[in-house]
Amino acid sequence: MIDFSPYINLPLVWGVIIAFAVMMYVFLDGFDLGVGIIFPFAPSEDCRDKMISSIAPFWDGNETWLVMGGGGLFAAFPLAYSVILPALYIPVLLMLLALVFRGVSFEFRFKAGPKGRKMWDLAFHFGSLFATFMQGMILGGLVQGINVSGKSFAGSDFDWLSAYSFMTGIGLVAGYVLLGSSWVFMKTEGATQRWSKKVIRYSLIYVMFFMGLVSIWMPYTEPEVFTRWFSWPTITYLMSIPVMVIACAYFINSGVKEMRDKEPFFATLFLFFLGFVGLLVSIWPYIVPRAITFAEAAAAPQSQSLMLIGVVIIVPVILAYTGYSFYVFRGKSKAENIY
Repeated sequence: MIDFSPYINLPLVWGVIIAFAVMMYVFLDGFDLGVGIIFPFAPSEDCRDKMISSIAPFWDGNETWLVMGGGGLFAAFPLAYSVILPALYIPVLLMLLALVFRGVSFEFRFKAGPKGRKMWDLAFHFGSLFATFMQGMILGGLVQGINVSGKSFAGSDFDWLSAYSFMTGIGLVAGYVLLGSSWVFMKTEGATQRWSKKVIRYSLIYVMFFMGLVSIWMPYTEPEVFTRWFSWPTITYLMSIPVMVIACAYFINSGVKEMRDKEPFFATLFLFFLGFVGLLVSIWPYIVPRAITFAEAAAAPQSQSLMLIGVVIIVPVILAYTGYSFYVFRGKSKAENIY
């Protein structure tokens, strides 16, 4: 049997792979979910057509990363999967149903007449909104901790439902609105771009508020997190994260003000990256926070080694396809149906 464990730290490598898949999903599906959330508030039908055309070539391919993250967790960390999924069955199921509902509405909108299109526009909006909110609830339910006894889930079906997870749900909605509106700002022009400029400025305020709230909440509810962030000498380099967050906010605002099309979108992506890094710093080395570490949850080295060969082949293919699709559909989006 193939076994790379004498040469590399397989649990760490697989932790990085799954974290990368989740991050790519948030980056790529986040902007089209954000477009769906703000979709019905666009000033005209022409604006909505431009918005839908801007995400049409990408939205279904972006969800590949969600499948990879979930499948990787199941295969590489079966113990964590067996604990996390029962704890979060309800929000995960609701999220998946919302994504299905959103996908159906996206397809049907192109076939519907003027009256039916309004109904599918609302379905697209609510599917995107509910899927995003549930993703935030899943994040909050995981980060706040899962009740584990004997390496099995020992809580109730609604442990995930709390003030903290509700806050992270609303916060993620604000984040995806910022990501979606900055995408629209980059991909459109005229009235649509001017409208997205206003959305970016308002949503940025809420995103900064919720990032600050999470940053305060986590360290003061978890002594271990507080020690990690504020002990000496780690505070000297971890404090660079909030400094860079403020810098991102500055570049988003200045990019919008000076009409630099791409700057707000890429600054928003980096803002999400910093939030992701901050989260990993807070929960490391746990895959189930405060209960099970990456090493404890890992599958057999032979299994992780064999799957690693497949990942080394598949991930570059996915990245190449993604990069090619963004290259082909580069530039400004038009109102015509290109789907």
